[in-house]
Amino acid sequence: MPVRIQRYIAILSVILFLGKLLAWYLTHSVSILTDALESTVNVITGFIGLYSILLAAKPRDTNHPYGHGKVEFISAALEGALIMIAGLFIIYEAIAQLLEPKPLHQLNMGIIITLCAGVINFLYGRYALAIGKKNRSATLEAAGKHLLTDAYSTLAIVIGLSILLLTGWQWIDSIVALCFSVIIIVTGYKVLRRSLAGIMDEADEVLLTEVIDILQRNRKPQWIDLHNLRVIQYGDVLHVDAHITLPWYYRVADAEKEIHSLEDMVRGHFGNKVEVFIHIDACMSYSCKLCALPNCPVRQEDYQKQVMWTMDNVWADDKHGKPADINSRS
Repeated sequence: MPVRIQRYIAILSVILFLGKLLAWYLTHSVSILTDALESTVNVITGFIGLYSILLAAKPRDTNHPYGHGKVEFISAALEGALIMIAGLFIIYEAIAQLLEPKPLHQLNMGIIITLCAGVINFLYGRYALAIGKKNRSATLEAAGKHLLTDAYSTLAIVIGLSILLLTGWQWIDSIVALCFSVIIIVTGYKVLRRSLAGIMDEADEVLLTEVIDILQRNRKPQWIDLHNLRVIQYGDVLHVDAHITLPWYYRVADAEKEIHSLEDMVRGHFGNKVEVFIHIDACMSYSCKLCALPNCPVRQEDYQKQVMWTMDNVWADDKHGKPADINSRS
């Protein structure tokens, strides 16, 4: 589905760009030129986004063992940069129009064309954003946010031109363009920032908290400890790495059963596009105080309190309950 949605976005961006270009040609409005320039970004990023989603969908190979999903972050970063550049160019054009006003023509027709383009952008932007979040596609989310921003700026431009039409105050055209150029630049920065965070494997605290919450709520007594947890998203594939502490006397088959249970738990929530890599640690004598397993045949100390898994204690590469930190962590 993401490929189909992005293909429609690319085609739609071309149609809307031509429509806004016609509206600018008819009116010579710098506000409408603002909208048209932003649509050129839509055209470029629409096709780049389509290519990135197609590439991200390719299976992993020997050269890309984690798949090709990171290309979506690169695509979204490029889109954010282009949005910011468009915003800066709009500022230049708006100031030029403010200093040397040019006569405007056929505002009625220009307003109608621009408003129709804005409504289409809003409806499809909401849809693309929802599908992007559902499929964890950075490219579709960036495209959806861009379309929505485009729709909001179009609405403001229509309002500004309508006031201009009623009052004859031509300076409104430039002021509206200047105001929304700032909004466009801020939006571009946010898209760029999120994309660079993905490229740098910056921890996604919301996603990590979601994974921890699932494991904690469905935790089994024999899952004594979880640490060194890493959650990374490449495209629509989620990679989960962790160390888990199990009773030392478990056979390989017993331990494997527990790992499969944990994997099924994660996949049951996030879908099948999840890779889970779990390293097994054997419990030590100091683990007894934290182990909630009833009737353990080799227990050396009484059970005191289970360590609740949280953002603060699962990321470190260190078992919970070691003598040096058992009091602080329990």
